[in-house]
Amino acid sequence: MDISGTIQLIATLAEVVVAIIAVHLAVTKKKTYGWFVGITFGLFVVFDIARIFALEVSAELHALVLLIACLSMVYAAWLMWKEQ
Repeated sequence: MDISGTIQLIATLAEVVVAIIAVHLAVTKKKTYGWFVGITFGLFVVFDIARIFALEVSAELHALVLLIACLSMVYAAWLMWKEQ
């Protein structure tokens, strides 16, 4: 695996950690936005795994996963802002 592949794999592992922490926040602290951050980063993991392992995923599905992840993060950010 070349350096860019290694970096991509490390970044994907970091996304997994963020998703786990976000879900933990949602469960233990009862913060709804944690679920949406978890969804966002979980979808990023799916997006990246499809790229890393060159899975046969249509461009439309790839784009839809990215769109849902981004909308989930927008909603999470709105919930955090509203809480303040």
